[in-house]
Amino acid sequence: MDSIKVFCPATIANISCGFDVLGLALDTVGDLMTVKKQQEKGIEILEVTGQDLPKEAHRNVAGVAGMALLQQADYNGGFSISIDKKIKAGSGIGSSAASSAGAVWAMNELLGKPFTRRQLVEFAMEGERLASGVAHADNVAPALFGGFTLIRSYNPLDIIHISPPGELVATVIHPQIEIKTSDSRKILKTTISLEDGIKQWGNLGGLIAGLYTQDYDLIGRSLEDHIVEPIRSILIPGFDALKKHSLEAGALGCGISGSGPSVYALSRSLATAKEVAAAMKTVYDKLGIAYDLHVSEIGKSGVRVASPSEANFN
Repeated sequence: MDSIKVFCPATIANISCGFDVLGLALDTVGDLMTVKKQQEKGIEILEVTGQDLPKEAHRNVAGVAGMALLQQADYNGGFSISIDKKIKAGSGIGSSAASSAGAVWAMNELLGKPFTRRQLVEFAMEGERLASGVAHADNVAPALFGGFTLIRSYNPLDIIHISPPGELVATVIHPQIEIKTSDSRKILKTTISLEDGIKQWGNLGGLIAGLYTQDYDLIGRSLEDHIVEPIRSILIPGFDALKKHSLEAGALGCGISGSGPSVYALSRSLATAKEVAAAMKTVYDKLGIAYDLHVSEIGKSGVRVASPSEANFN
């Protein structure tokens, strides 16, 4: 193949108790990207639609991630990239990760898959470094592996893939305000109390156990954040009301998606997830703040070849 069109999924990072180490991929929310081989070396960003983002490769996360792959590839040519951005920058659902992961996954496919998914994560992390100043993997890992991913270690990079329980559905509301990841990280404390750490470790272990055993009650009990949410939630209008009404509508748990401002909830069925979406809508309609609302199953495959209905741009 000389050209490929891919779907690059949005992601929910942290998932309350797993700051910087836990994430999941969404199934129906994401960007579209066309990647083509070219004789000229390097990366060329041909087009970015949907948002006003840099087309210079060294200033675009897809370009930076792609260049990281090219440095390790046995390939004398280059690639052109066209991006249709559906995920707004600063949304908290992995906009930069979708571009970074999509670029390296597509390039790897066109080169005959010389790199493993773990290696692709390392390349995509360079795009995240450009976006936030930190090469974190909690968004790019699920974008590339699908399902849930746990980053057990960053040095060396050790990623555990967890298949999602079949009945789990996500609801995400994205208020139309922007919170940059780099800014959101600056307000976090650099130390925590032992008491809060013990609570957080217990919840993270409980969540992982609940995912493996498909124990939805355990999943719900574990979706608590005692460290980051109390600080970041003050940046999100109506957060407490969103969480309260989501839980009352039947959500297993609710929290901040990534660095915000998006707020996510996990539910045991599509019907409940839609009820949660209606509850979130009620809260934000009263606030008078514009928003996007998504209901999606957990994406099992991560980045993938776009379906005919999705591949609607040249």
